[in-house]
Amino acid sequence: MSNLISCQAISKSFGAQTLFEDITLGISSGERLGLIGPNGAGKSTLLKIFAGLESVDVGKLFIRKNLRLVFLAQAESFAADDDIESALYSAMNQKVHDSHSFAQVQKIAGKCGFYDLAIKVGSLSGGWLKRLAIACALIQEPDLLFLDEPTNHLDMEGILWLEDLLANANYAFAVISHDRHFLNNVTNRIIELSAQYPDGYLRVEGKFEEFLRRKQELLTSQNKQETVLGNKLRREIEWLSRGPKARTTKARYRIDEAQKLKNVFRETKQRNAQGKAIDLAFDSTGRKTKRLLTASKIGKILGNKTIFKNLDLTLTPNMCLGLLGNNGTGKSTLINVLAGEIPPDTGTVQKVDGLKVVLFDQKREGLNKNQTLRRALAPEGDSVLYNERPLHVVSWAKKFLFRPDQLDMPVSRLSGGEQARILIAGLMRQPADILLLDEPTNDLDIPSLEVLEESLAEFQGAVVLVTHDRFLLDRLADFVLGFDGRGNCERFADFRQWLEKLKPDKSQENRTKSPPSQKTNRTTPKKKITLGEKLELEKIEGLILEAEQELELCQQRVNNDSIQSDPETLADCCIKLEAAQSKVEALYSRWQELEEK
Repeated sequence: MSNLISCQAISKSFGAQTLFEDITLGISSGERLGLIGPNGAGKSTLLKIFAGLESVDVGKLFIRKNLRLVFLAQAESFAADDDIESALYSAMNQKVHDSHSFAQVQKIAGKCGFYDLAIKVGSLSGGWLKRLAIACALIQEPDLLFLDEPTNHLDMEGILWLEDLLANANYAFAVISHDRHFLNNVTNRIIELSAQYPDGYLRVEGKFEEFLRRKQELLTSQNKQETVLGNKLRREIEWLSRGPKARTTKARYRIDEAQKLKNVFRETKQRNAQGKAIDLAFDSTGRKTKRLLTASKIGKILGNKTIFKNLDLTLTPNMCLGLLGNNGTGKSTLINVLAGEIPPDTGTVQKVDGLKVVLFDQKREGLNKNQTLRRALAPEGDSVLYNERPLHVVSWAKKFLFRPDQLDMPVSRLSGGEQARILIAGLMRQPADILLLDEPTNDLDIPSLEVLEESLAEFQGAVVLVTHDRFLLDRLADFVLGFDGRGNCERFADFRQWLEKLKPDKSQENRTKSPPSQKTNRTTPKKKITLGEKLELEKIEGLILEAEQELELCQQRVNNDSIQSDPETLADCCIKLEAAQSKVEALYSRWQELEEK
């Protein structure tokens, strides 16, 4: 396969900090590259250099002529007053809306789950904004697509949708992600930027699971090398320190070789130190009570929507409960009910006397971003009390992968992952019986995730965990609660069982995979339903089913390769698709109107 883009011996620094140096690699057609590494390793910068958004300090960049390259940034930037259709046309840079551009907009919008193109961008949730950003990238028909943490803000359904999209991609892509299941499912090569490796990076052909195997082999070998070099260095130092009676001369070459050996040993030791596991654990109270918290028949209603109902739940020591569901289905609400932040509308929550509950809020409202990192980590001085003993702030910072030179930086200048680590550091100083963690993995890099996993696995209290990180759920959760968005919570053995449960619900697919349409509030008084309307209501579900089947056929025709190659036929199919969608929406609107009478 030919290279689409490559670099030779490139280096990049920001001020005194070197991100990477002397890196040589390429991306070929058909490549599905996963780019990983700790925060600050330079992953985003490397992709921006390839995309022409950053310059190199040293080295050369080679790009294939006429390459269509698209960069999807972490943050979305759309005008709130634009609608979805205008955002897509804008991404195409198309001023004239001809039949081809119309067909492209309809095709990409449907592929990304947008069926009402008049929805204003400002009304979209974070997950749907991310989908729109992806749609705007795809409509540019890239040969090579760069995606910088695209799963951020996506719920589980959105992540699975993106996995399917990339698994069937006809373009090359490079993706930065900390979602290990996602990486395993969509990539065919992994590159990790890290000071652990002699070249500053490790490249492995294959899925993420193969990368983990090869990485472990390399690090094991490197640790053995440190031991061998250390023993050899000690022998050389001993020889050089002997008096003249023990030997006749200090050969100059042997002195030089000993110095080289010393340098190699020091570099190897420094690399190995980068990958050493951190001894860190959440502080449990060690309470022996069998039941910490018991929720009986609890329910919660927000506005006119039932979030959950009739939920029974018992939290005991050494258990981990995972909460699963799309954004807005009630996971955070349940967390807040269990924390005592808000009361349930029905049922009771009973806690043992003196129960200590620690809450991690995904909104991160507990952070003072004007503070320095030093003060955020150690609010009361230059040391913290951890496991009943004092620890200097420099040592405490290192446990959370912070460098000493970062301590006087304001929190506002730290990355999202670094800010999350500050909050986790605060949690670890608080003795707890129950940890309620609402999306603690957001923005965390893989080394930080591994530290969090180990710490939670050893926690002796109860953990309630809201996360889309399937790797973390696999490792920690004893069982999961799945939220369906209609007020129901069901217990499952793991996230796979929950996903299987969702699969049969095809009748809801078009509605659940599109953002909510904008509706105006009606204040007209209700009218009594007539006999004709009753008969209409009895038949309307069948009509909706037929209309949805017709819509699905239209969508299949628009996505057909032979039809896409014929602009006139494609334009005609798109018009029919739009009409079918309008028919479905009209039937649902009429159904709701009849139901409300």
